[in-house]
Amino acid sequence: MRKQRLYQCLGAASLALAVGACKTPELVVKNESRSTPASYATATAAATPADSASAARRPWQQFFSDPDLQILIGSALQHNQELNITLQEIEIARNEVRIRQGEYLPFVSLGARTDVEKVGRYTLQGATEENVEIQEGRHTPDPLTNFQLGAFASWEVDIWHKLRNARKAAAMRYLASVEGKNFMTTNLIAEIATSYYELLALDNQLAIVRQNVGIQGNALELVKLQKEAARTTELAVQRFAAQVQHSRALQFRLEQRIVETENRLNYLAGRYPQPVVRHDEAFNSLLPPAVPAGLPAQLLANRPDIRQAEQQLAAAKLDVQVARASFYPALRLTGAAGLAAFTPGLLVTTPQSLLFGLGADLAAPLVNRNGIKALYLNANALQTQAVYRYEKTLLNAYVEVSNQLSNLSNLEKSYDAKAREVAALNQSVEISNSLFRSARADYTEVLFTQREALESKFDLVETRLQQLQASVNVYRALGGGWQ
Repeated sequence: MRKQRLYQCLGAASLALAVGACKTPELVVKNESRSTPASYATATAAATPADSASAARRPWQQFFSDPDLQILIGSALQHNQELNITLQEIEIARNEVRIRQGEYLPFVSLGARTDVEKVGRYTLQGATEENVEIQEGRHTPDPLTNFQLGAFASWEVDIWHKLRNARKAAAMRYLASVEGKNFMTTNLIAEIATSYYELLALDNQLAIVRQNVGIQGNALELVKLQKEAARTTELAVQRFAAQVQHSRALQFRLEQRIVETENRLNYLAGRYPQPVVRHDEAFNSLLPPAVPAGLPAQLLANRPDIRQAEQQLAAAKLDVQVARASFYPALRLTGAAGLAAFTPGLLVTTPQSLLFGLGADLAAPLVNRNGIKALYLNANALQTQAVYRYEKTLLNAYVEVSNQLSNLSNLEKSYDAKAREVAALNQSVEISNSLFRSARADYTEVLFTQREALESKFDLVETRLQQLQASVNVYRALGGGWQ
């Protein structure tokens, strides 16, 4: 009776300890916010229901109609080294899913083993085995050899879905790596288009400078003739000569920038430096394509970086469940079957040489669980980080679109004002040259007017470039290009 009570107490204590071992620490869980404003801050009052169709859904082949630009983008999507590196990261993530999937399946292996053992006479094993007759006239060999051949299996039964959740988390990270590749594709296409338009703008600026060098050279010859006729001084000649040299220096700088921009495009396209085919004469007639922004909520489906952050958040949530399962008992089954004998010839002697075994382990952490607690709390902290990272990515996407839409609107107004400025300064150059030839204007007025006209033409080209690049940036910010 006393023994029975003792066993009951021990059983109750063991049950209490087991229940206590399964208890997990309390967590403060943060949930992500997926809400977005109803519209972009820069949306016009004249917006129509058609504006809900986002330009991000348009393939890049439709958005960029320039065939030369399309060839560059197509080459980059095949040969860009950074993009190909990312593709290998996707393959690594896919293999990680396979690894995790195999962990909750039984492990079975085949093996063979041989060893020899000489035990001491005065040991327990030596004393009991000495002169043991295993067959008539045959005793246990000394030293004792052992030969084994068989199959061995082990399986951790996934009671709490720890291993399955780990596989799901790996799958989420694989999907996140795919979205990372899509985000890189979007940025790569945008970078190529931006550099291509920059190259066209530089070509046009170079043509303007060369034209100006010709005009300034003619003006210099005129000033020299006027000096010979005593109508002006050497100072005017030197000022005009300096202006010509200034323009030539600017021409060389532009030629260098063209080379560097071409090389950057070739690098992005995954090829060695070579001339980039383009038709720069059409630059001034290029108009920024219409980029309907759609609704902010569409960013959740269109932006690859938001989708990537979403998959990483889902993986982090699963990591918390995996860490929680470490507090619970784990069940592991083991088994073996094969043949064993002390000489190779006896391996096939059955059933005497048959070897088999079956075992089960059920264990839960009981004492010193600080390490498991730390991993659990870390997993929750990483999940909270993933929540903030997701919300930050979503907010950043909205701000990017809003900024670029505002930029497009203001650049359109700026281009119109700059075009009127260029027209006025072109007329001023003609007037100043005419007045200078008739000695009714000072040479400094001619120089200043020419310089202002050159700068305004440069600014006009630069503004058109900014318009084209802003349309590209809106397309990228909306998440276009990867689909």
